[in-house]
Amino acid sequence: MRFVKLLPLQALFLIAAITISNYVYSQKVTRLQCEHLVNPIGIDMDNPRLSWAMEDTAKGAAQTAYRIIVGTDSAAVIRQSATTWDSKKNDFKQNIITMSGAKLAPFTKYYWQVQLWNQLGKPLPPSAVASFETGMMNMQNWKGTWISDNNSIHATAAPYFRKVFSAGKAIKAARAYVAAAGLYELYLNGEKVGNHRLDPMYTRFDRRNLYVSYDITAQLQSGKNAVGVLLGNGWYNHQSMAVWNFDRAPWRARPAFCMDIRITYMDGSTETIATDGSWKTHSGPIVFNSIYTGEHYDMHKEIPGWNTVNFTDTAWSEISLRATPSQKITSQLMQPIRNVTKIPARSVNKFSDTCYVFDLGQNIAGVTQTRLTGEDGTIVRIKHGERLYKNGHVDMSNIDVYYRPTDDTDPYGTDIVILNGKDLLQFMPLFNYKGFQYVEITSNRPITLTKEDVTGWFMHSDVEPVGSLESSNPLINKLWWATNNSYLSNLMGYPTDCPQREKNGWTGDGHFAVETGLFNFDGITIYEKWMADHRDEQQPNGILPDIVPTGGWGYGTSNGTDWTSTIAIIPWNLYLFYGDKKPLEDNYGNIKQYLKYVESISPGGLTTFGRGDWVPVKSSSPLEYTSSIYYFVDATILAKAARFFSKPEDEKYYSALAAKIKKAINDKYFNSATNVYGSGLQTEMSMALQWGIVAPELKGKVAANLAARVAADGMHLDVGVLGAKAILNALSDNGQAEAAYKLAAQDTYPSWGWWIVNGATTLYENWNIQSERDISLNHMMFGEIGGWFFKGLGGIKVDEAHPGFKNILLQPHFVSGLSHFTASHKGPYGTIISSWKRVGQTIEFTATIPANSGATVKLDVPTGQRVYQDGRQVPEKLDISSGTYRFIIK
Repeated sequence: MRFVKLLPLQALFLIAAITISNYVYSQKVTRLQCEHLVNPIGIDMDNPRLSWAMEDTAKGAAQTAYRIIVGTDSAAVIRQSATTWDSKKNDFKQNIITMSGAKLAPFTKYYWQVQLWNQLGKPLPPSAVASFETGMMNMQNWKGTWISDNNSIHATAAPYFRKVFSAGKAIKAARAYVAAAGLYELYLNGEKVGNHRLDPMYTRFDRRNLYVSYDITAQLQSGKNAVGVLLGNGWYNHQSMAVWNFDRAPWRARPAFCMDIRITYMDGSTETIATDGSWKTHSGPIVFNSIYTGEHYDMHKEIPGWNTVNFTDTAWSEISLRATPSQKITSQLMQPIRNVTKIPARSVNKFSDTCYVFDLGQNIAGVTQTRLTGEDGTIVRIKHGERLYKNGHVDMSNIDVYYRPTDDTDPYGTDIVILNGKDLLQFMPLFNYKGFQYVEITSNRPITLTKEDVTGWFMHSDVEPVGSLESSNPLINKLWWATNNSYLSNLMGYPTDCPQREKNGWTGDGHFAVETGLFNFDGITIYEKWMADHRDEQQPNGILPDIVPTGGWGYGTSNGTDWTSTIAIIPWNLYLFYGDKKPLEDNYGNIKQYLKYVESISPGGLTTFGRGDWVPVKSSSPLEYTSSIYYFVDATILAKAARFFSKPEDEKYYSALAAKIKKAINDKYFNSATNVYGSGLQTEMSMALQWGIVAPELKGKVAANLAARVAADGMHLDVGVLGAKAILNALSDNGQAEAAYKLAAQDTYPSWGWWIVNGATTLYENWNIQSERDISLNHMMFGEIGGWFFKGLGGIKVDEAHPGFKNILLQPHFVSGLSHFTASHKGPYGTIISSWKRVGQTIEFTATIPANSGATVKLDVPTGQRVYQDGRQVPEKLDISSGTYRFIIK
């Protein structure tokens, strides 16, 4: 290399130029998503949402404009030559837009690229090219017919289906589109397609069915191919009896499916292999399956090669043609359920050669994979439970209480396998999941099992983790972990209450835990699906059931505002966490119809429509008070949504309604002389603070009274689910962070920590571990604490004026019980980090704000101390842009 001697000024300019160039090109456009998914297939809308993130660690990094190119030719998109849509340069600082432009065609792959301009007005290098692919787009584009076998709803054997077809030319691409009423497993040439579990997701089957799209190009071969489908009952044909009347669902029928395999050949032609009368069906080794109880498998009835080309199916039967279950079949655009975490058995207790009990070491939702061999005719029972009796055997008495069997052929939480005496079986149920920690395996003849023969699979909707937490208190760390375990255990395409006893989509449980869920996991696709379930279930008069979906149970007199406010609270939180208005827009009319009903039965502004503060420690709050607060919450959310969508009449009306409800609550329940709500119970005081009932100038006094009440209760909880949602926030948001932390870190009864010190790896349904009822060991209804860690200790909060963490309200609390605490959350703009530690009398606080966002920092400074940054004193409250900042409080 030849070196040129430069004058000092020339060298300075060259260094500056290199620095600027490297700075610009270190910025990247990342995380391109369509409908909150990466490169999805099966898009069914003309105007999908596109989002992205800007990656840059420099202070002040921001987006000042964007341009999006969309086309069907990836090379043309790279050349910035759009064939479908060009947004042109748009001076817009948000990172999610709704695509417009040309109408999208079905079965078409679209490529897209984002160009950003930074805070200096300079263009960044374009993003990598992402894609999305449309699916059916319209029900009329289906070629297939719905098919089933010829059996009734009472037949127990799962039906198998097969067809052989030929792909006559060189294949360019192939897709399979599968809709099912019930559950299915799809196979091509002997291999399972995809890694999903329990597809499709549970819906109100007579009003909406979901189809799943697969890229099967790699599994399809030129020439002959065999496609196989295995159907399970799921929630469609519920044969087990329980108090929830699943077996009486109005849609109940024998499982059925419809499928199109669409092949695109190299010459540009297409061919569709569809379900029709030419398919064959037969029963097989799955002789019984219930999503609620278990699965039974008889090895003698196995059909080797049933889904391969050379299998002889002359003994198989003709199928039956069926009508479509509903007139709305839409794409399943959401994170699927998968076997996510493999959990080997931690120990095994051998009672005899016909009885073994395995311990996974933690409570999960999912299945066991069991390696079995034994004499011909050996019957093996695999029973799952959360507890053990004192004698070491599995105790199911806390989770089978709502099961109403008609005989002993369908034992609860139990898989049954009949061995053939020849082959080793790796058994894992396909159409069931359970909630359990312990597995008891019994047999009618001796079998040999080791610890390695049983493996647990933690199953749940496979949402991306976006939150992390670490503190100096091991109890806090374990509580956060246990909360996430319960959340995931109860995320099965919709939020559930528990993964064993019910598996129901209880609305209250869902919205109590939504902030915990969104701080820790990227779950918007699951919640959007669940809100569509709400729309399916809503009655014309506005009423919602308190379990969604439902086969009919839940339209009673208690399904009121404290539970079914999901219709407003879930979309509102999705807007706050993602900056995405679509969930509010999709549900706006439903919120309005719901409020219309509540208003019709609550003319004075107060309502008794609700379930109340469920499972309290000892004190019960007035139903009218708690239900009316949620009525106020719903009206407030609708008024704000009306403003977003330029509906001034609605905004005026529902603002006035909210004010009316608030006044009625305060007139009846607030004592202005003592600054106490009701009789001063923890739930009464905390709900008023949490949900904005208290006048701003009185919040400090009410919070002080709440803290005093907690102290009088021995720094222990005296709340049910409604109070558990509110109390930590009510304290820490209003000057009582120390009291909130002491409650959160309490480890004696009643408290969250009491569960942990007694061995809990998930959250429980009852504060009292020895309670006679309501004692599931894996419930999410007390789960707000998992979100409070981020808010109340890390201080990471959404800013309603700048949602989606475009601006972060960063208000950490340096509580005396911790020496260090770190929380991070990957929001739509990138990862937010709030980290603090004590060094003697000094507090060091570090904040990382992602590019294209900012934060309003408000520090909780001890009396007599000051805040310093880079050696300079700064205010206790200040606005900062993106980057990493270090503050010293001393």
